[in-house]
Amino acid sequence: MSAEVLAWRRCSSCKKPIPCGATWWACNVSTCNRPRTGLLFCTVSCWDAHLSVVNHRESWAVERKAPSRAEWESEQAAERRSAGAEGSAGPPAPRRILPRSAPRAPDPLEHEILIVSSKLKAYVRGRSGFHTSDQVMDSLSDAVRALCDRAIDKAREEGRRTVLDRDFE
Repeated sequence: MSAEVLAWRRCSSCKKPIPCGATWWACNVSTCNRPRTGLLFCTVSCWDAHLSVVNHRESWAVERKAPSRAEWESEQAAERRSAGAEGSAGPPAPRRILPRSAPRAPDPLEHEILIVSSKLKAYVRGRSGFHTSDQVMDSLSDAVRALCDRAIDKAREEGRRTVLDRDFE
């Protein structure tokens, strides 16, 4: 058997394989242990390396034991059986598409300036030495609103309630 087959998972820091039945460390902070995040470390020094990135106020490494190879294979088989029973063996279910929101009444804040004038003027002056008219802020705010409206529609079509950076492409 290859080393890849005998590895249970990989270290979140150094990416070395953690073998079945080996000792590994987890962060005690709940956000590091969520199913989607699932951080695990092969050594305490790998756990320590992640502290510089996440900036926990108070944390420690918790020693854990990886499942044996037989336990791991039985868990995988159980997951495959439950996935087959739920019918997820076929194509993924389509994403939920949220309905368009009802048209809004005109908002007096709709024409509020969304651009920080001083920052934009400093940028233009630094890049070119040009001055910037105050009328530019209205035009740019309208353009930003249009971009945001398109991004909101794209997020809605994908069934999300969060606008992401990729929605602006």
